[in-house]
Amino acid sequence: MPSIHVAIATVGRAQLVRRTVEILAAQTRPADGVLVVSVTRDDVAGVEGATGAPRILFSERGLCRQRNRALEALEGVADIIVFFDDDFIPAPDYLAQVEALFEAHPDIVGITGELRADGVREGGLTIEQALALLARPSLAPAPMRTRHELYGCNMAIRASAAAGMRFDENLPLYGWQEDIDFTSRLGRRGRQVSTGAVTGVHLGTTGGRTSGRRLGYSQVANVVYLKRKGTMRRDFGNRLIWQNVAANALRSLRPEPLVDRRGRLLGNMLAILDCLRGRVDPRRILEM
Repeated sequence: MPSIHVAIATVGRAQLVRRTVEILAAQTRPADGVLVVSVTRDDVAGVEGATGAPRILFSERGLCRQRNRALEALEGVADIIVFFDDDFIPAPDYLAQVEALFEAHPDIVGITGELRADGVREGGLTIEQALALLARPSLAPAPMRTRHELYGCNMAIRASAAAGMRFDENLPLYGWQEDIDFTSRLGRRGRQVSTGAVTGVHLGTTGGRTSGRRLGYSQVANVVYLKRKGTMRRDFGNRLIWQNVAANALRSLRPEPLVDRRGRLLGNMLAILDCLRGRVDPRRILEM
């Protein structure tokens, strides 16, 4: 029976991550360990008392740094590492389905669940809404689909296939597209898939994330960096940049609540200007 450990990186969302950990404890196939990686004690206030006895580690701020801290801590311990965002609510059988797929298909190195809903696209969801969605039976078949990359809000990786790999810390803070970079490299070592049998809801919670201007800069700079690195397909990267720029420009006229569209658009423009100057660098957001 493989050892399955869940790793959750979090900043500034203590109440949310506690509830997420509590829900995770109700999995039909319990995790062999839950690791929460935060930056300060305030980020995890009350989490140590959550059901499931989560282990808490501290790291320098940044999604890639925090996930790397988890990889280091779980090296030689976990057979399967499941990365969840702190606002991802898995279906009750998520881990059981992941375990079954990895055991049945030795060539699979990575699995991402197909979402019942994604609050990033729907203006944010509550935990109660997520649980209601997951309580509904799914009548559709759940075929496996081959994936070039996995979605970072929920991705399970075979630890042996990821040996020696780390998230790229040149993608600072929120680490925009760090999942694409990591799993593009992981996919060179085996097959990656998604299936509706592995599912959950991404709340898309906005609190605790980076500023609009920083995120807007990353939406362009990180993509340019990864295209040059060879871990993002050029057609996908080009489409991603212009979709984000267009969305920020259009919605900046009537921004959604809690979304800094004008800040994102400014960040986009700064990154495009840096591209023209030949000085674009994802790490420049640390100066903003």
